[in-house]
Amino acid sequence: MRLIRNLLGLALRLLLLGSIASAIGAAFLKGRLESHAEPGDDEIDYVAIFEGRDLGSTATSFRGGSVLTWYGGGTLDLRAATLDPGGATLDLRALFGGFRLVVPETWRVDLSVVGIFGGVGDARDQGQVALDAPTLRLTGFAIFGGAGVVSEAPDLDAGTAPAA
Repeated sequence: MRLIRNLLGLALRLLLLGSIASAIGAAFLKGRLESHAEPGDDEIDYVAIFEGRDLGSTATSFRGGSVLTWYGGGTLDLRAATLDPGGATLDLRALFGGFRLVVPETWRVDLSVVGIFGGVGDARDQGQVALDAPTLRLTGFAIFGGAGVVSEAPDLDAGTAPAA
């Protein structure tokens, strides 16, 4: 019993130290990593560290890019975008952060994200997905964070969310 208690105490201390180191790393990189994501961009580099960020895309041939949420989060709304005929890949890195991906209900989305105390899910009605449509692949990892794929975002439709 004492061994288990000691192991649990060690694990909690390591978790606390790791969290502190992660927060210091995020604070250090916040001023060095910039988000390069505009509404018309076909490829994006979306960064949200210690902040929330929302982007509505109007890309004419969206090919993907990268998303980093670190102690932050946000939304990428692709409902007004057109997916590249060859498909697209978004590389997600969610560390103690969250991300919402809003896509048309007919888009195919392939989720290949590794979750460690986090994860990713698709909350859309899978019966509406067009089987012959190009595919948006979501790859990467979620550590103590995650991502959700939806086709509706009433808060964005009401015009309450700012553009990035």
